[in-house]
Amino acid sequence: MRWHLAIMAICIIAALLDCAAAAEEKESISGLKSLIASFDDPGMDSLDLAFYLATHNFDATPFDSYVLVNIDGKSLQLVPNGERPGLCDIVP
Repeated sequence: MRWHLAIMAICIIAALLDCAAAAEEKESISGLKSLIASFDDPGMDSLDLAFYLATHNFDATPFDSYVLVNIDGKSLQLVPNGERPGLCDIVP
């Protein structure tokens, strides 16, 4: 019975460490690029995209056709890309 508790404790610690590492990674531009390339959603609009990014620790604000993301002291404009691969394009 004690080994069940030990396994549960190890799983909880591993999950906490994984979440901490993910939060650190997601707050960088490379983490953002990795996240938006992770899957496709042709029906995603700017509101959906902003919500998705916010749930992954990004400072994202939706506008009519784009999302403004503040990261690393820069403001990036992200536009949902419909049928193309990835969730959005980063507009220079």
